[in-house]
Amino acid sequence: MNPTSTEKVEIHQTTVGPLESNCSLVVASSNRHALLIDPGADADRVFEWCALHRAQVKMILNTHCHGDHIGANGPLKERFGVPLGVHPNEAEFLTDPVQNLSAYFEPVTSPPADFFLEPDQKLDWDGPPVEVLFTPGHSPGSVCFHGEGWVVSGDVLFRGGIGRTDFPGSSLQLLQRSIREKLLVLDPETVVYPGHGPATTIGFELKNNPFLHLG
Repeated sequence: MNPTSTEKVEIHQTTVGPLESNCSLVVASSNRHALLIDPGADADRVFEWCALHRAQVKMILNTHCHGDHIGANGPLKERFGVPLGVHPNEAEFLTDPVQNLSAYFEPVTSPPADFFLEPDQKLDWDGPPVEVLFTPGHSPGSVCFHGEGWVVSGDVLFRGGIGRTDFPGSSLQLLQRSIREKLLVLDPETVVYPGHGPATTIGFELKNNPFLHLG
């Protein structure tokens, strides 16, 4: 996918791992400081990809802690020497393949979190404002990252779809509420970078996503 740039940040995504999860890179145009979000696999390739974009990674963040989104946390945390942040509801998922759903395929573990993400928190990364949106439902600690004109939505909202709710700790009702109260209130032109599949916009999903007719 080609990056979408605003005046203040560049957003890049690359697909990693057998489940084709999107790893996202948010880069401040002025100083190249960066947030690395959901490095789910392919650590060496992701490291080179970050170098290609001249990104100075300041922290690694997980939108949620299912195995396909956390698989490269460990080697990249070590190589970049940066802290890892997740929502506290999923702190135990990082080190437990049963809870992160990888035990049934190829077990995945991650180092424990260095800090916890809180609702409405503004990230301290010496870049443009990025806010943490607490959006549980797909998983109990799902978050989205929102900046001016964009949002990284993890597995909460996709182009034409929403996250699965048949996993332990999932809730369709809670996911619908999170989408309605946290994402659909954003400007329709907001670009959505999901955890799987192509980018979209809030406006496109309002018009075309069959799962957003929430009644």
